[in-house]
Amino acid sequence: MNEARTLNHKEVVEEDRKAKLPANCENKQKWAQYKLEEEQKYEEAAKRGEDYSRIKLLSVSADEAERFDRKKKRKNPDVGFSDYEAATVRQYQRLVKQIKPDFEQYERKKEELGDAMFPTRDTIIHGLHKDSKEDIDRLVDDIEKQIEKRNKYSRRRRFNDDEDIDYINERNMKFNKKLDRFYGKYTAEIKQNLERGTAV
Repeated sequence: MNEARTLNHKEVVEEDRKAKLPANCENKQKWAQYKLEEEQKYEEAAKRGEDYSRIKLLSVSADEAERFDRKKKRKNPDVGFSDYEAATVRQYQRLVKQIKPDFEQYERKKEELGDAMFPTRDTIIHGLHKDSKEDIDRLVDDIEKQIEKRNKYSRRRRFNDDEDIDYINERNMKFNKKLDRFYGKYTAEIKQNLERGTAV
């Protein structure tokens, strides 16, 4: 009786722990494990002097390869600009593809943090992780590259010499134009009164 109660309690605790995990936690762990195994197989093949990508393709049937090729051709990678949300998703996907994960560091962190590596709702993770100087520098470099790229592709607007100068710098000019676009019709009379000197 006691043994059954103990086993039942263990199962309830385990079920509760799984319920508190994020929805995609299991998939993330499986994917990380798969990547680690792939990396190990790649290294083993390199030691033997073989190309792992070719060995991997030997296990794929011709039908599967053909289906994969058709799927790849059907997918249009550049759909152009549709909305800001889609543009953000595309940028995120591009940035994620550029990330080269360090699996040795991942394993070290996993051993160091233990259960806190995959936290539940009740886990306090504040203060457990500290970013390294290299990681911070890499982030700063990446953000600077993004800013540089954004500045390069900004649309140049023609400058009008006859326009009134009501700004102190370019940023202020853009802000004033935005204000005028939204509130210009309401403030037109006040502006005219100020220019004529008849403002009350």
